[in-house]
Amino acid sequence: MSMTIAEKILSEKSGCEARSGRIVICNISWAIAQDGTGPLAIRRLQEAGLAKVFDPKRVIFFIDHAAPSPRKELSNAHLQIRSFAKETGARVSDIQEGVCHQRMVEEFVSPGDLLIGADSHTCTSGALGAFSTGMGSTDVAIGMALGKVWLKVPPTIRIEVRGDFRPGVYAKDLILSVIGQLTADGATYKALEFGGPTISAMSMSDRFTLCNMAVEAGAKTGLIATDEITREYLVKQGRGEQFREIAPDPDAEYEQVLTIQAEEIEPMIALPHTVDNVQPVQKVAGTKIQQVFIGTCTNGRLEDLEIAARILDGQQVAPNVRLIITPASRAIYLKAIQQGIIEKLIRAGAVVTATGCGPCVGIHQGILGDGEVCLSTQNRNFLGRMGNPEGSIYLSSPATAAYSALKGEIADPREIMK
Repeated sequence: MSMTIAEKILSEKSGCEARSGRIVICNISWAIAQDGTGPLAIRRLQEAGLAKVFDPKRVIFFIDHAAPSPRKELSNAHLQIRSFAKETGARVSDIQEGVCHQRMVEEFVSPGDLLIGADSHTCTSGALGAFSTGMGSTDVAIGMALGKVWLKVPPTIRIEVRGDFRPGVYAKDLILSVIGQLTADGATYKALEFGGPTISAMSMSDRFTLCNMAVEAGAKTGLIATDEITREYLVKQGRGEQFREIAPDPDAEYEQVLTIQAEEIEPMIALPHTVDNVQPVQKVAGTKIQQVFIGTCTNGRLEDLEIAARILDGQQVAPNVRLIITPASRAIYLKAIQQGIIEKLIRAGAVVTATGCGPCVGIHQGILGDGEVCLSTQNRNFLGRMGNPEGSIYLSSPATAAYSALKGEIADPREIMK
């Protein structure tokens, strides 16, 4: 019987035929939590008398949301995580390492894996052909202890993309366009499977961006078939032996197929205060901004910083605009230093912060003032997301963000990329 990627992985992990709509109990490959959700998971385990982990090498706590900690309460949460990890042998990725989702694809997840994480954007790892999904802290805690999880096999929406992007258009513009079409709940508890010639030609960085934001349409996971680009990425990360082919069957059954012509996509932007409030950048060009943020698990990779540096090189950020740059991991930060990217960004007027999630989740290093507007490359623009419900957040690609930082207002990057 033909299967989608989601059905294939869950069939393998459950040992039974995992068809859409069925409930299966699966063996997990990885269980993770971060410093916002990890303490609750630990408390649930202790309350249940399950203060252990099924495999210390495959349970990881990430200290990334408040890295370094800006308050004693958060510092105490970090102490709790470090103490539990020491007692159980679980891994800790500490403040210097980077955002959990970037770290997982850099070092841990491989094709065919099943990853559960106490964070919505765990679906990022689906770009490696893994079933990766976010869950509540209690569900993840049980998975950490028992190494198993129950799942309802999701139906799949196929996103078929053909053609070439025009200059100034990127994967972020594509996924914003998709979310705008599907709406914020249009793919609730479904898998988004991205495919087609355009996806096959994409870098892993762009694929991570697509899968990262699948949850913003309500999806349970985002998935992309593995190929030579996947293999090359894994080889560079030192685990090429983990490569395997994961692909849907040619006659797999989909709930819906959304076909997109890449050349028809424009630079897109999500307006406050929902991710599906999407418009072409041109329609809001001229909107004044006070802050630009380039980073996060969505667009804090080396290629994103390269795009920004190319636009900003030899230029100066507009007066009264704060440009904050946050590499998604230490590995990315180091490469950006070695390649001269960080120097170009700083000379243009950027502030480069420690790796982590701080500005994106409004914990520190970029909280908005009352009435301020931020143009960000992150994945959410909910009211108060960056620490102040009196601020407004727009979402865009790194190219749109960098060019807008120069102009002091939202601007279409095609103006300089024709």
